[in-house]
Amino acid sequence: MKKTVLSILTLSIITLTAPAKAQSANPPVKNIVIVHGAFTDGSGWQKVHDLLKARGYKVTVAAPPNTGLDEDVAATNRAINQQDGPVILVGHSYGGAVITEAGNNPKVTGLVYVAAFLPDEGETLGKVVMSFPAERTAGGALPPDSNGYILYNPAKYHADFCADLSKTEADFMADSQMPIAASVFGYVFKNPAWRAKPTWQIITTEDHALPTGLQKIMGKRADSHVTEIKSSHVVFISHAKEVADVIAAAAKGASK
Repeated sequence: MKKTVLSILTLSIITLTAPAKAQSANPPVKNIVIVHGAFTDGSGWQKVHDLLKARGYKVTVAAPPNTGLDEDVAATNRAINQQDGPVILVGHSYGGAVITEAGNNPKVTGLVYVAAFLPDEGETLGKVVMSFPAERTAGGALPPDSNGYILYNPAKYHADFCADLSKTEADFMADSQMPIAASVFGYVFKNPAWRAKPTWQIITTEDHALPTGLQKIMGKRADSHVTEIKSSHVVFISHAKEVADVIAAAAKGASK
């Protein structure tokens, strides 16, 4: 009789505690929100989008207007808030600055920086850029126009931005680039999300738009999970599978 009572009690304890253990694990991350950088738009992410969708992820390519950090963060938060669960937030180039602020959204469980800025508290993008010597052909951004917006010099776009794409592709990207408000380079970052959330970083070793050495410095201080790819600045186009692999790894890592 005692053994029977003991067995019933043991079974009851196992039944009651098992769900609690299951609930303690982080829910799987199935939502990916991607933020484009300056001088590009979200259309270049189609290959990565399709690869991730084929793996079962819900992928949203946000459309920040590049009109200012606050406006771009707000647009990104709108995309995040539309998701039905935890989010991996991905940023390319200037998009890294955007996700550094938008990543504080409670739905975001991990950040992926793709050839991107990782600014720290008290820094501005202008200070970050000026703190590191330009490499090779870097520095093709034109002076702000009369409305305070910057374009990348079309004559340097192929060599600096996308040397591993065809000239036809590069010419189209240069002609369809999104300008960026000069004001973003003076924005002072206050609460970088990467200090509180796990980060993954793709470093592009043939990048002449955002120096590789600067990428490494920013990634090291953020203690990122680093993947180096021999690629131009638009690694998400020229090495879409590798980029999709890193994003998927971040989604799995943030679920543990």
